[in-house]
Amino acid sequence: MHSQEVTYLGAFIAGLLSFLSPCVLPLIPSYITYITGLSFADLQTEHPSHKVRQASMLHSLAFILGFTVVFVLLGASATYLGSFLNQHVGLLRKVGGVLIMLLGVHVTGLIPITMLLGEKRITLHRKPAGFIGTFLVGIAFAAGWTPCIGPILAAILMVAATAQNVYHGIVLLLVYSLGLGIPFFLSSLAMHQFIIAFQRFKKFIRVFEICTGIFLMLVGVMIYFNWLSRLSGVFSSLLGGS
Repeated sequence: MHSQEVTYLGAFIAGLLSFLSPCVLPLIPSYITYITGLSFADLQTEHPSHKVRQASMLHSLAFILGFTVVFVLLGASATYLGSFLNQHVGLLRKVGGVLIMLLGVHVTGLIPITMLLGEKRITLHRKPAGFIGTFLVGIAFAAGWTPCIGPILAAILMVAATAQNVYHGIVLLLVYSLGLGIPFFLSSLAMHQFIIAFQRFKKFIRVFEICTGIFLMLVGVMIYFNWLSRLSGVFSSLLGGS
């Protein structure tokens, strides 16, 4: 196992954290009804028709492809920029680590950072028609990322910036997109079950925010002291020797 696989696992978990965040999870039904053009009543039936399932599946895939393209391009750009600034990689890593720690503190709500407050989401009042329109909505979703998800994405981009090559950065953000996209896709196919699960989960959202903030602070500390790459090497050695 390559040491990068550890960071890939972290990227996938970060994608799941993004999906479960208060910025995304409560809005899943709204996004799905918007991109499919179906009514909420159609989607939340316990046994939706084949037509409803097909529309949900295809539009969700187009939506996921839209935000995946944006994230992959961001990953490639971050890695390229990191390679360009390779002579200052130590300083870049430490500055990035401190920023991610501050973002983690912000996410916990202990010390809100004013510049990160408020909505930054792009709002489309009318969706362009067809699957191309859904793809464009996915791009807008990624480009207008909300503040409380931004820190998670920033952490992944910081790891991508310290990657050795552009390919690693691309795969890193592709895995992140899978972590976000897979539960979104499953939710679109089983909206009735999603609503039931969300009703149970929503009372824990505040606890989840704190846990996510702590996770980001830990990632920031690990990046600052370069423990992430060392941990990856140790983990790879242990698996390789087993």
